[in-house]
Amino acid sequence: MDLTIEFEREEDGRWLADIVDLPGVMAYGQTREQAGARVQALALRVLADRLEHGEGSPGMLKVSFIAA
Repeated sequence: MDLTIEFEREEDGRWLADIVDLPGVMAYGQTREQAGARVQALALRVLADRLEHGEGSPGMLKVSFIAA
């Protein structure tokens, strides 16, 4: 599973990172790197929750993050 991270700089200088394939998975950071790290951590929590509740593949899962 390749998850693309899209970045946007807000007017106040903060960075917003968003993973398009996981609706609602977005995070802010003071830097692009911080926003990217936060959104990756959130994505992993969302995927883990889905697996725990039987919403994902029961096999091994490989996840890659790609900055857009």
